[in-house]
Amino acid sequence: MKPTIMQAIYSLGGENAVIRVVGDTYEGIEWIDKPKFTKTEIKNELKKLEELEKFNEYKNLRAREYPSIGDQLDALFHAGLFPSEMAAKIQEVKDKYPKS
Repeated sequence: MKPTIMQAIYSLGGENAVIRVVGDTYEGIEWIDKPKFTKTEIKNELKKLEELEKFNEYKNLRAREYPSIGDQLDALFHAGLFPSEMAAKIQEVKDKYPKS
């Protein structure tokens, strides 16, 4: 998703700025209180945020398709890959709360 002007202002340190934004253009920003960032500063920050989002895109794509952590850990448990102490603790909980 493309970063917004509000995200750029926040990223620049303007989380305490009092503004009103109409639309998603610099001209739509009404600075009620400082800090006031220039159009160039916001444009550069938007570009930086877009590049960062593209750089990290693979993380979101992978996260959506990986099995849940619980499923991954359960598979490791059933494959016998946990140390015996951990496997015993897990089995104790499974025995205490069996599947219905």
